[in-house]
Amino acid sequence: MAEQVRQDLIAHDLANASTAGYKADRATTRSFGDLLLQDTSSGAAVGPLGLGAQIATQTTDLTPGPLRTTGEPLDFAVEGDGFFAVRGPNGTRYTRDGQFRVSADGTLVTARGDEVLGPNGQPVRVGAAGNVAAGQIGVVALDAARREGDSLYTGTPRAGGAAGTVRQGALEGSAVDAITTMVAMLGSLRAFEAGQRVITTIDSTLAKSTNQVGGI
Repeated sequence: MAEQVRQDLIAHDLANASTAGYKADRATTRSFGDLLLQDTSSGAAVGPLGLGAQIATQTTDLTPGPLRTTGEPLDFAVEGDGFFAVRGPNGTRYTRDGQFRVSADGTLVTARGDEVLGPNGQPVRVGAAGNVAAGQIGVVALDAARREGDSLYTGTPRAGGAAGTVRQGALEGSAVDAITTMVAMLGSLRAFEAGQRVITTIDSTLAKSTNQVGGI
């Protein structure tokens, strides 16, 4: 089950290998528990017996991804830490995806239609020529950032925290390295298959003990 969860995370990362501003998820495992065995006749300690593994934590790696120049006036990237603040139906959220566009009412919005907020917390207005200055875009440093969907995050804005600078005409690429992620997927798949073989072997042993030994 732990490797199945890991496979799902890796597959989701691969599906977003070209998504601007996407951050990869990481899962760590720990022992489900140990039984301390002892000799029933003498009471001498035999040693621990592991009961398997489980997912201990699931976190998002917020390391900044590589920046690529697009030349588009409404593409923005954060150099360093920090997030763009956007406002949608569920309130203010944060994103590293700076692929913006102009809404029907002349404000700067994300691809899903959320309003991009400036340093003053108000929607950014797009000029008559269709341009927006980098200084109009607000950047927020977050504490306890948590993923909400593929590109949105929640968290607590950090007062006075270094939030990076805005670079116009560029986008932050996905932080997923496809080759490294594929290698991780193959390793996880082999571990999953090994677990299946162990379960099959145990099941066969139990069947023999029940049918053959029990018959004798």
